[in-house]
Amino acid sequence: MSALALTPAPGTQGPGPTPSRIVEALDLALVRRTAGMLPGEHRAPGVGAGTELAQLRVYQPGDDVRQLDPAASARTGLPHVRLHVPERLMTAWIVLDVSPSMAFGTGLRLKSDVAAGSAALLARLAVRRGGRAGLVLCGGQRELLIPPRGGRRASAIIEHAVGEGVVSDGAGDDASLGRALRRLSRLARSPGMVAVVSDFRAEAGWARPLRVLGGRHSLVAIDVSDPLEAGLPNAGVLRLVDPESGRQIEADTRDAAVRERYATHERERRSAVRDELRTAGAEVVELTTGDPWLEQLGRRLR
Repeated sequence: MSALALTPAPGTQGPGPTPSRIVEALDLALVRRTAGMLPGEHRAPGVGAGTELAQLRVYQPGDDVRQLDPAASARTGLPHVRLHVPERLMTAWIVLDVSPSMAFGTGLRLKSDVAAGSAALLARLAVRRGGRAGLVLCGGQRELLIPPRGGRRASAIIEHAVGEGVVSDGAGDDASLGRALRRLSRLARSPGMVAVVSDFRAEAGWARPLRVLGGRHSLVAIDVSDPLEAGLPNAGVLRLVDPESGRQIEADTRDAAVRERYATHERERRSAVRDELRTAGAEVVELTTGDPWLEQLGRRLR
């Protein structure tokens, strides 16, 4: 039997450059995918500063004189004020999974590199039009929450936190993603955008809180995978380690039946994940380490 040459897994090397021309193209694409949350396009409760007229009425003591309408006042002989529908800018929450299973990759980069690049790019896009971006980091050696902020400094803070996010090298916490989503559902009360960047290999606990978030927010699920996860290579006896639980088993990958059972199980797992994401109302974006992640993300959003 001929030996199979396996490509060594790349080390952590970061997500790579993000050319400004691609960021510009993705800006409008993301706006379309998140229901066009531009200023003036979504109502907020009550009346306030905005571009859409809510009411034109006679001036009352205490009204803002800057809202006086000269034309209506001249026409009626009484001072009238304009009350507007307040505008709501987009608030984007990014949930980034840095659990041990993300520290794997046999393609161009590790899954954690692809996830970090996607999260940083989404933060940059979220603040471009005056919006705000926040971050929830889960699954690693520490859990981190950065409240939503606006401006370039906000995206810089998130990019730094994403770059410093430590992927755990020990047994993972299978409940970390679900715990982070439940925490976010308590914090993110006003409708906005939630982007979850993960490989969704946690066995349970995240589907229900994701549905809760999907009922209130525009939801984007970025599912990061590696081509080798779809099937075992014919490489003899391998010791396989579950990165989330730390469990180890030996498998004789020369056995075609073993390889077929593994591939079938993985197809069923990925199908179940896609069903859960779509049930939650998520826009699913699938990225792999085998191709440039920025091009994949651009094609999927457009």
